[in-house]
Amino acid sequence: MDLQLAQEKDAVLGKDFLTWLWFKSEEQNHVFKTREGEDFALWMGQKIVVEGGEGESLEKAVCTGMMSRLQEAKLGLGTGKKVVQARVTLEEDSNSWSMQLDAGMFSFNGLKPPKVDTQLQEGEDPDGAFLEKMYLLERAIYYTDEVYSMFLGKRMSSEWNQECQRIREWIYQD
Repeated sequence: MDLQLAQEKDAVLGKDFLTWLWFKSEEQNHVFKTREGEDFALWMGQKIVVEGGEGESLEKAVCTGMMSRLQEAKLGLGTGKKVVQARVTLEEDSNSWSMQLDAGMFSFNGLKPPKVDTQLQEGEDPDGAFLEKMYLLERAIYYTDEVYSMFLGKRMSSEWNQECQRIREWIYQD
């Protein structure tokens, strides 16, 4: 398979993933569960970019707002656009992460993990803060992998058409 075709297929899958993730987070009241049964919260907000068309007819809408319901982006979904970028927040217990997910590059960037106390107390391991930060980064990747695995399970199953219908209903419910 040539590289351009592979990138196009990844971009479509990435757009489907981010669109599904927005729907699923709202449908489940932002609560997800890992395969091991751990609860965590995930929501999309502050910034969502939707895009539709191609070439000269490409249309893009960027919606931002701290407490916004992102109605413009949701209206864009109703016209056939899909989510191409989104600011995602993850929470587990008292820990909170935020990152920007990108469907086209199938990547995330700007990952902000919870703050780690870097003040060393007497007798503490000087590597402790670094190791804690690495653990927190791994947790963010783990939760992102978990929701992507949930998506792939649904996307590759015979239930995908029903899920698409539920997404359409969600788009038009307001």
